[in-house]
Amino acid sequence: MISGAASGIGRATARAFAAEGAHIALLDRDAEALAAVHAELRAEQHEGGRVASFVCDVTNETDVASAVTAAARSLGGVDHVVSCAGISGPFGVELEQISLAAWNSVFAVNVGGAFLLVRAALPWLRSADAATIVFLASDSAVVAAPGMVPYCASKGALVQLAKALAVELATEHGGGIRVNALCPSIVDTPLSREDLGLQEQGFGGADYPVQSAAEVANHVLYLSSPVSRPVNGVAMLSDFGYAARSSFPA
Repeated sequence: MISGAASGIGRATARAFAAEGAHIALLDRDAEALAAVHAELRAEQHEGGRVASFVCDVTNETDVASAVTAAARSLGGVDHVVSCAGISGPFGVELEQISLAAWNSVFAVNVGGAFLLVRAALPWLRSADAATIVFLASDSAVVAAPGMVPYCASKGALVQLAKALAVELATEHGGGIRVNALCPSIVDTPLSREDLGLQEQGFGGADYPVQSAAEVANHVLYLSSPVSRPVNGVAMLSDFGYAARSSFPA
């Protein structure tokens, strides 16, 4: 089950799971884009895999509960949850200029949406073997840049939510439900292009490393796989080693 599945990392993650023959539930509030991804995956149907899609606003408690229930009944349960739905909110804006409504909106999607998705999916995850939850956080949970206070704060909260859930769910059925967060640096997605004003040219001329959504999706597959069985409560940083570098001028 993937929220924010209609574009960017969510879409790439859906494609990655589909290539493995997984049954996939796609959740997104953009009905038109969601239908396009659904059709794309159906056209590339891999053996054994089925696709179901559900229009869902992750900030709406009723929406999420209904979508998760319908998805679980349609596909026979929920084994893995990937929370990709997210927004940047005010970008390049100083704190004094940020309204409470804008602040709350960022947290409602980036943190509240993940909370609602997991809470609704728990009854099915508890019945699954080797169940996993992956939150798409950001390196902005670890480092910060000016003009991104709500986004950085929300991604930091998401990392701690993953850690708290990993502890709480560690004794669940089958040895526990593993919960991890993935923290990529800049990813080439429609959202990041829009934030940085690169809708036309993209990241081709960037003087910093940029990863693709498909590369991030591969990390999601790893964290959802039994291959990563010992990995739990971790914020996996994927940033080309940027956070490891000292800024000391020597």
